Amino acid sequence: MVMEKKGVAVVAVGGNSLIKDAKHQTVPDQYSAGAESMHHIADMIAQGWDVVVTHGNGPQVGFILRRSELSLHELHPVPLDYCGADSQGSIGYMFVQALHNEFRVRGIDKEAAAVVTQTVVDRNDPAFQHPTKPIGSFMTEAAAKEHEAKDGWTVVEDAGRGWRRVVASPIPVRIVEAEAIHKLVAAGFTVVGVGGGGIPVIEQENGDLIGVEAVIDKDFGSSVLATLIKADLFIISTAVEKVAINFNKPDQKWLDRITVAEAKQYITEGHFAKGSMLPKIQAILRFMEAGGKAALITNPENISRALKGETGTWIVP
Repeated sequence: MVMEKKGVAVVAVGGNSLIKDAKHQTVPDQYSAGAESMHHIADMIAQGWDVVVTHGNGPQVGFILRRSELSLHELHPVPLDYCGADSQGSIGYMFVQALHNEFRVRGIDKEAAAVVTQTVVDRNDPAFQHPTKPIGSFMTEAAAKEHEAKDGWTVVEDAGRGWRRVVASPIPVRIVEAEAIHKLVAAGFTVVGVGGGGIPVIEQENGDLIGVEAVIDKDFGSSVLATLIKADLFIISTAVEKVAINFNKPDQKWLDRITVAEAKQYITEGHFAKGSMLPKIQAILRFMEAGGKAALITNPENISRALKGETGTWIVP
């Protein structure tokens, strides 16, 4: 099957690409949801795009931490950076297998490969002084205070539901394996990488890397990768078909195409919710301001239509 080359695209798939709802969280459920997402990615590849798939890992890291907590009477605890690496391996395995099967059925002569990816963060990032990202299970106040004293955790009371550990969410600086990913794409591979924004590491004065207990926003991590490999297109695949301003208000308006300047104006006017659409728009702006050509936000099932200009929200210079 000969395809006309369209360029390189980084596609960040959201957390809902693996877990549809609370009733479908088992590994087979996650695989079938992931296979559905990869079906849409394979459509893109069939259109001639070289693709790097990045993904979230929040729920999966939560499961790994919970298993670690439940087995502490027998086993060692699992540090957060290892939880991230663990999830990159398992999600990468699911996506690569699903892509392999899609390629076989479609007669596409391609292979997929997953890359365990580290993301360098700045040890002086202010986020380390103000941890905000809740992880792990809810605890009693007594258990939380014990972890605070014994393990140096930062703990907070979470909306009356109990106490939780919070960790830093620093800004990604660079992707350690960016060059390896770039070479794999150039060699014709579809790559799965930068899972969960990458495993956070800091660089020691002698150049050594060391893991840190933190969480990186996967859209920011994906944006840095897209810049480093000079991607032609950065897609954030999420739960909505298009971005809206005045969301859920009588004068709600869906956006088909906006410029970087317009996106900044909408941020200033407070149109994008802090925990959902705002970081996605910010990640795209970071890519565009570093020389990116175009970006797109849509849901997985509409990626092909959006690439033809039929739907989705395009962000252009």
